[in-house]
Amino acid sequence: MTTTTAVRPTPPRPPAAAPGKRPTGSRARAWATRAPLLPALVFLIVVTQLPFVATLVISFFDWNSLKPDQRHFTGFANYGSVFTDPALRESVLTTVLLTATVVIVSVVLGLLFALLLDRAFFGRGFVRTLLITPFLIVPISAALLWKHALYNPEYGLFNGALTWFGNLFGIESVAQPEWTSEMPLMAVAAALVWQWTPFMMLILLAGLQSRPAETLEAARLDGAGPWQMFRFLTLPHLRRYLELGVLLGSVYIVQNFDAVFTITAGGLGTANLPYTVYETFYRAHEYGLASAVGVVVVIGTVIIATFALRVVSSLFREEASRA
Repeated sequence: MTTTTAVRPTPPRPPAAAPGKRPTGSRARAWATRAPLLPALVFLIVVTQLPFVATLVISFFDWNSLKPDQRHFTGFANYGSVFTDPALRESVLTTVLLTATVVIVSVVLGLLFALLLDRAFFGRGFVRTLLITPFLIVPISAALLWKHALYNPEYGLFNGALTWFGNLFGIESVAQPEWTSEMPLMAVAAALVWQWTPFMMLILLAGLQSRPAETLEAARLDGAGPWQMFRFLTLPHLRRYLELGVLLGSVYIVQNFDAVFTITAGGLGTANLPYTVYETFYRAHEYGLASAVGVVVVIGTVIIATFALRVVSSLFREEASRA
């Protein structure tokens, strides 16, 4: 007697998703995750990108607000003026010189203060708070402080200190320099160095405190002196932190307006690019030329910021690899 077994039919499989396409449910979950960020993204675009696009469009026009009927398209003529006009070219050089001076001096002083605070001593917390304070002051307030409390030739602290030292050593007539008129660019740079040195100090102090203790201890056991440890261990370790401080400092200082406007009002060869934008836009009413200068500043800042972001990402990768 022969028995037969019934074979059940295999149910059809659901169609496979096309390669490169995610299921509908996955896309919905992804959009649900990103949806809370959309208002912030829209706000960011409206506040930053749309004004920049408008500035970019205006930079291609010869547009003087006092002569609105004579507005016309000029192409790249405004950008040519930025690099060929003597006054604008001088403001570019002033910006580079001021930024380089402030960044270099701030990094050197910040490194010295960071090395000091990396050591244990009585009152270190109080000293650290005092050194950080200048960075917390509003920029316009810091500029006013330097202009009136320090630089003023009649009642400023600098001339008062010179008079006191003169009386101490029996000198009757002591020179009372006009700091903002005799050395204007140095006066602006000194105020910015005072404000940005704490920023560099904090970055470099973080780098010093991330040094591996076992490496330092091994170097001490091998007979390495303080200078050798600094040159061959500390300085190479701080390279990324130094690069980060230089790049971030350059991004912010190249855009500085408060100190130049408050201390010298852009006179005596201290007008940098941000102040030139202000003068061209609000005083000369040249909207097109001022927009071109602003676009040049933004492009330069973006280039520097790109390198800064790369340095930050490399620092995170190094920290993750050590962990």
